[in-house]
Amino acid sequence: MKKVPIEALFSSRGRVKIIKILAKEGELNISEIVRRTKLNHSTVYQHLMFLESIGIVQEKTFGRIKIYRFKDENIKARALKKFIEVWEEWDKNEY
Repeated sequence: MKKVPIEALFSSRGRVKIIKILAKEGELNISEIVRRTKLNHSTVYQHLMFLESIGIVQEKTFGRIKIYRFKDENIKARALKKFIEVWEEWDKNEY
């Protein structure tokens, strides 16, 4: 698992979308992530490889199907998930 500064993690809007979706859903295949983010397959794949390299996401393979799972057992992943939950709850209650 490589170390990266938090700025690198949040430097891409697409990557943030993927983190948010997987934190909420737990796991999805790449086609569903592409559909929900409205990004192209190649871009989503690149972001998933980055997130996997830092331990936020884990790839699981079932034959030809690849599932990407938000890695809740990683302390940084759990912190990201909590951040997203708090941020969105705060937004709901602000108005």
